[in-house]
Amino acid sequence: MRSSPLVLLCLLAPAMPAHGCTTNKRAHPQDELLLGAYTAPREALERAIIPRFRDTWWRETGRELMVRASYLGSGAQARAVTDGFPADVVMLALEPDVDKIVKRGLIAPDWRERTGNRGIVARTLVVIAVRKGNPKRIADFADLARPGLEVLTPNPRTSGGAMWNLLAMYGSAPAGEAGALLRAVSRNVVVMDKGARESLVNFERGIGDAAITYEQEVHVALMGGRRYDYVVPPVTMAIEIPAAVVDQNVDARGTRAVAERFVAFLRSEEAQFLIRDFGFRPAEGDLHVPDPRFQPPQRVLYINDMGGWTEAVPRFFGPKGIITRLLEEGHASR
Repeated sequence: MRSSPLVLLCLLAPAMPAHGCTTNKRAHPQDELLLGAYTAPREALERAIIPRFRDTWWRETGRELMVRASYLGSGAQARAVTDGFPADVVMLALEPDVDKIVKRGLIAPDWRERTGNRGIVARTLVVIAVRKGNPKRIADFADLARPGLEVLTPNPRTSGGAMWNLLAMYGSAPAGEAGALLRAVSRNVVVMDKGARESLVNFERGIGDAAITYEQEVHVALMGGRRYDYVVPPVTMAIEIPAAVVDQNVDARGTRAVAERFVAFLRSEEAQFLIRDFGFRPAEGDLHVPDPRFQPPQRVLYINDMGGWTEAVPRFFGPKGIITRLLEEGHASR
């Protein structure tokens, strides 16, 4: 008999670092929530959001709650859901990854309106991780083009984080200079991992002089005792993180009420305060955080500045897309 995706998730989790299973310790859970998330918010969800939501659900309903969570790269998580993983809620790195699930008929097309705030539940910035003391004096994306510098960024074919990174770099360049910048930096990229978390782990192992990454990932690393610095480029991009209820799954599993309440909780003032401790910035409004752990951005780009995802994906990352071609040219000229 073939095992279900849920059974496989919970049986294999201890042996597979990419996955995690979170359960409460009450003896007889009455309700269940299955979450499919990308890797970056794992610590915020596991340590803060899920425990607080379980308590909230108990107070509001008098019912205990079991939460199971799977963590994969955003694109891989979207594929898992479309292939049968019965997540009640998805929290992914890119709106297009949610829309892939919409196209399969699992999520209703109005998910942005139902989530609220265009579907966005958290934000962070594209930043540059550097060695302690910033010995290479890196201050901007343009500095990553210096000859001999070793740079890490994940592969845009497999990583939503990589797409954010490259769009931020492209958008930060003065008019007419973006192509030259992308080609030069790509020549310095020594490792293109499949995901943002793997890329930063390699940086922590001593590979490279700099890593283009999420600000939130650096905050989690520093919380864990890793020792390096980061810089916010003068012009960078806000990474907007969406969440949605997976309609077909919640209706089949009878979990719509808890799933909708969880997505609403993600956008609540309480949850937004909790995730700030893990490096996330507010989901809406001013990106400035009155906290010395956060460097203030000078100028921030948004995906709408690049035409929105509907235009940006084919224009920049399609087979003949601008960034696809620039990366190919940069690698070919090594």
